[in-house]
Amino acid sequence: MLPALIGLTAAAAASAAGYQTMSPAGQWYGPTFVGGRPGSKQIALTYDDGPNDRHTMNLLEVLAKHNVRATFFMIGRFVKQRPEIARAVAQARHVIGNHTFTHPRLIFKSAAQTRAELTDCRQALEDVIGAHSNLFRPPFGGRRPATLRIARELGLQTVMWNVAGYDWKGLSAAEIEKKVIRRMRGGDVILLHDGRHHALGADRAQTVIATENLIRRYRDGGYEFVTVTEIIMKR
Repeated sequence: MLPALIGLTAAAAASAAGYQTMSPAGQWYGPTFVGGRPGSKQIALTYDDGPNDRHTMNLLEVLAKHNVRATFFMIGRFVKQRPEIARAVAQARHVIGNHTFTHPRLIFKSAAQTRAELTDCRQALEDVIGAHSNLFRPPFGGRRPATLRIARELGLQTVMWNVAGYDWKGLSAAEIEKKVIRRMRGGDVILLHDGRHHALGADRAQTVIATENLIRRYRDGGYEFVTVTEIIMKR
């Protein structure tokens, strides 16, 4: 009986550890920023995996139309391939964060590989846009203690999310909105995508449509759209 109980306990601990590795809200392995004060009237739109032809530019048009600033977590290799798009995002005064250079699963990378991913992305951003934020979002949300330690050593603040639109699953704009609306509580950091980590040219038209509809819905409800940096400062 005892060996069986020990085995069950070990399996449960392993399962919990695996959950914390990937869970956006997990804090076992170190503090990450997930969202602001619940019930507040602030919302942060965040976009991963850009810059991307042509939907990042389409998204910029929607955000400018509604005078909304957002937070973009960019992949370094795409920044090098499409510097003009990255510069357009910066010139529109959106916040830009580090999303690694190649978008690997960092939980399977060595400390040296993780550090290289973060520093190479930072260098790509500095070469193209100059100064930018100290925000970092791990690809797939995956991290372990070494990931967060290295990010801290590099002066980066790890940012997760508490609301996801699941737009990477190829959902329609209406489905993306439904996913977001279901989890909104105020003080939210919303995860969306303007690109796809596999390659440039991903179709994010539905995300662009969903973005405009979400802005209209929550502006009408008295909410304010801010950057992640602004939510962190007002916590």
